[in-house]
Amino acid sequence: MSQILQSIGMEFWAMVAEVSPYLLLGFFFAGLLSVLVSPSAVGRHLGGRGIVPVAKAALFGVPLPLCSCGVIPLAASLRSRGASRGATTAFLLSTPQTGVDSIFITYSLLGLTVAILRPIAAFLTGLLGGWLVGIFVSDNEREESKATDSPAAACSLPENSGKLRRLWDYGFVDLPRDIGRPLIIGLILAGIIAAAIPADYFAGLRGTGLWPKLVMLGVGIPIYVCATGSVPIAAALVHQGVSPGAALVFLISGPATNMATLAVIIKTMGKKTLGIYLATVAFCALASGVLLDFWLTSLPHPMTTHGEHAMMPLWMSNLFAFAMIAILAHALLRPYVRRERRRPAEIADSEMAVSLRIEGMTCSHCAQTVREALTGCAGVRAAEIDLAGGQARIVGKGFDIAALRRAVELAGYSASPINHSIIKGENPWS
Repeated sequence: MSQILQSIGMEFWAMVAEVSPYLLLGFFFAGLLSVLVSPSAVGRHLGGRGIVPVAKAALFGVPLPLCSCGVIPLAASLRSRGASRGATTAFLLSTPQTGVDSIFITYSLLGLTVAILRPIAAFLTGLLGGWLVGIFVSDNEREESKATDSPAAACSLPENSGKLRRLWDYGFVDLPRDIGRPLIIGLILAGIIAAAIPADYFAGLRGTGLWPKLVMLGVGIPIYVCATGSVPIAAALVHQGVSPGAALVFLISGPATNMATLAVIIKTMGKKTLGIYLATVAFCALASGVLLDFWLTSLPHPMTTHGEHAMMPLWMSNLFAFAMIAILAHALLRPYVRRERRRPAEIADSEMAVSLRIEGMTCSHCAQTVREALTGCAGVRAAEIDLAGGQARIVGKGFDIAALRRAVELAGYSASPINHSIIKGENPWS
């Protein structure tokens, strides 16, 4: 048993050392995007009809480092700002499949071919899905629950923050916190697969046929896995005998679909849009997998996987690995440390404070969306969000608790009161 655990630990660390330089570079470019591209700029280009807004939405979504949960509030915001159903669907399809961070880690573990094909597949999936929705689903068709008052989710920090501070906070704090847990879980699972499963165990999933890809599609659609965290799992599966094309099917379908995303699509854009969404993901994932296997078997382009390309000295890889672990630990533990130090907003003599339990928040984008939904309500002066504790504290004068709950629900989450008044200066999160 101890030997197995040691092997798992060695495989885990070897993979961490290999992906760290690329992932840190991806974090930097993600932070740079948060400074250069604002949500309002994205929203301005996605209104109107036709293929152009759809293509822009799909293209905008490819580099954004948003997971399938983080893209939901932003897509709802774009929809409420006038983006068409087609453009919103294109954004929902292309964004969670990839991002600058996942592109770099894909290159480090799966090679240049997959690193290039993956964002292309994400763009084409968004383009096709948005175009089909634009043709078959009218924007005038009744929606079951349209979040017309949904606020914008921020991809960046407030504009009054310094640019370097915004780059650091998003690229090396917010983004690592959002993807940290699934990334670590993915690396651990990859270590287990590499150490505990015999080589060629998945040989039955090798080949250019549809069956291996259908299996991976069935695995990828219902589960939640982020674009970055899915890469180590896919690389380990390829190393153990899974077809590269089948692994690519998992890389496309897993991040693009989960139960939360599907529920929001039904709620905001209807069942017909959901059907087109799922059909597009399935078709593009399978087509991309078949194309990759055909390319790899027809031309002398070897599949690069974990451990097959060491591009720097071992000491340098380990140094980057320690740096990445430190950044992830800081990002994941920071909310709990700050939670103890945080002082609540002062309550004036004529004001009241209410705490709400918020369900459905999973990342910093969710927290920002809930904050903006609450501060947009009449009478609210401040809204403090505790992502780790799943709570919101609202301070103001004359606001309506039912209106607060409706605003949160329109943003795609659920809220229930913890209490109806708080003693002046009390911190409900301590």
